[in-house]
Amino acid sequence: MLTILGFAMIATFLVLIMMKKMSPIAALVLIPALFCVVVGKGAKLGDYVIEGVGSLAPTAAMLMFAIVYFGVMIDVGLFDPIVRGILKFCKADPLRIVVGTALLAAIVSLDGDGSTTFMITVSAMYPLYKRLKMSLVVMTGVAAMANGVMNTLPWGGPTARAATALKLDASDIFVPMIPALAVGLLFVFVLAYVLGRRERKRLGVLTLDEVLEPQEAETVLVGAGTGTGAQTTGGTGGPSLPEEPQDEGLQGLDPNRPTLRPKLYWFNALLTVALLTAMIMEWLPIPVLFLLGAAAALTVNFPHIPDQRARLAAHADNVLNVSGMVFAAAVFTGVLQGTGMVDHMAKWMVDVIPAGMGPHMALVTGLLSLPLTYFMSNDGFYFGVLPVLAEAGAAHGVTPLEMARASLVGQPLHMSSPLVPAVYVLVGMAKVEFGDHTRFVVKWAALTCLVILGAGLLFGIV
Repeated sequence: MLTILGFAMIATFLVLIMMKKMSPIAALVLIPALFCVVVGKGAKLGDYVIEGVGSLAPTAAMLMFAIVYFGVMIDVGLFDPIVRGILKFCKADPLRIVVGTALLAAIVSLDGDGSTTFMITVSAMYPLYKRLKMSLVVMTGVAAMANGVMNTLPWGGPTARAATALKLDASDIFVPMIPALAVGLLFVFVLAYVLGRRERKRLGVLTLDEVLEPQEAETVLVGAGTGTGAQTTGGTGGPSLPEEPQDEGLQGLDPNRPTLRPKLYWFNALLTVALLTAMIMEWLPIPVLFLLGAAAALTVNFPHIPDQRARLAAHADNVLNVSGMVFAAAVFTGVLQGTGMVDHMAKWMVDVIPAGMGPHMALVTGLLSLPLTYFMSNDGFYFGVLPVLAEAGAAHGVTPLEMARASLVGQPLHMSSPLVPAVYVLVGMAKVEFGDHTRFVVKWAALTCLVILGAGLLFGIV
């Protein structure tokens, strides 16, 4: 009976969030609470939730302060020179433009927010694609795949969800996975090179001045850190460029925003390098590192209290949504574990999976992550499916860490899922039909996922 109720709870959760009848946070709380009562253990619901919240608090703290930290870094202009440098590197060469798109999307993805990444990337690159008559689905596809690989960062979402669902430390999942993810990102750059060569062969190469004629060019500026979308200037969405387009005409970020701190650029750069180094070297727990980093970034860049409050308010939506999801997940995972439903479902799966496949459950999980994370949300997969697979794998000696790492493989494909809100920001700003984007990107994104899985197996990570 617990097996049936467990699958029924997961199915109900998935159906409601996929049909958008409930928000993920509401579904994570109300559905398990209802099933806990049905199972006959409603009196213990409080114990399950409190235990879950205690175990998830470090993950929620990490997400909160990582979002604030990278949001502030974008606000103060840390990434602006990188954006300008990539645009100068691209010139009017289609090959360089496509590779630059992948590089820019990967770098901006450090903030962990797909919507922000796509707004900045499209704002910077769209004018070049439009004027050169390059394929816009190449831009959206490459940006989505680069962001999908980088989305596995501990503060990006999937890694935190896997850590939350299996009660693991996010750094234990992510740090050993870095070599395989690096291979995946390298493959995205190679793919961008191949697609760029195809575009170069089709279009040829012009000079930058030939492409960016002031009277016809377009500009799209993004207000950094607001999360409200794009601001357009110069006519109908497209940029009017000054006389020196190489330097000022194509900015991915508003060059006049009041939050810029050019005199503190090197401080912010060194702080970020030190933070990432400390994370990789595991000198301190990741939540502590980002807590210290966010506090230092706010204090130095915005010494006045009202300015600090304004920056925190600018990123409050992202912080609340992500941290709220983590704490809501405490109810779902707590009920699933506490009532014994996970154990019964895992036993059923162990019985139906061929004995020969048991020791290879990490590989099975990696392959399943492609279709499952595409056709369902990350919440559904990591909180509803992964715990069951992990229990089944444990019965055959596969560790939860291996299962968690394998579950990250499908993220390059997931970022183009119709269930991901950020993808609509991407195709909307790029003026691309979602169906066209899907037809182009699915095969390449799936191949990227398989490359990551293969690298993980080769390195003995998965």
